[in-house]
Amino acid sequence: MSVFNDLAAQLDARLPQTQCTRCGYPHCRAYAEALASGRADINRCPPGGEITLQALAEILHRPRKPLDPGCGVHEPRTRAVIDEAHCIGCRKCLDVCPVDAIVGARKRMHTVLIAECNGCGLCAPPCPVDCIVFVPMALPAGAGPWPEYTSAETENWRHRAEARRTRVARRQALRARRGSVFPPRDVIRTEIHAALERARRKRDGRRP
Repeated sequence: MSVFNDLAAQLDARLPQTQCTRCGYPHCRAYAEALASGRADINRCPPGGEITLQALAEILHRPRKPLDPGCGVHEPRTRAVIDEAHCIGCRKCLDVCPVDAIVGARKRMHTVLIAECNGCGLCAPPCPVDCIVFVPMALPAGAGPWPEYTSAETENWRHRAEARRTRVARRQALRARRGSVFPPRDVIRTEIHAALERARRKRDGRRP
């Protein structure tokens, strides 16, 4: 392992692996690599809070500084919950969950795997019916540098995120060779509009 990769791995190990992108990078490993190369500052990880900030400062021999308010603030841990009665099965949340903590299929109800959700919050903005909420989580019992996350959880999220990125890259490569295996965007858009109309009719008590 090169010196750069070794340093990036050390930094990545001190990130909570929520993959939330609030640091401005697509995932925790990318932020760690930016830190290792000197392209990023140490104060861009709200989920890690002061514990992560201190660890990054020590590894990189940099002075501590407050969290960058542009990245957000440290908040209590939550997890996502889908209101299954209002879910229209659009798959938008599945497509953005960085650790594959949501299961379901197109036009079918989705649900969150409680044990896998890291509370990153990325699933809520794309939801066209606002059926995703976040509920508080009790602090886990177990060893780890953070009170909100255990080392076993962060390691699990790291592996799940890496596996997802590998799978997505392979799918994109296959799609480039064979053409898209998914319906055209206009077809998907029409299906979502139809699902939204069915959801509105159901809420209004009208027949579908």
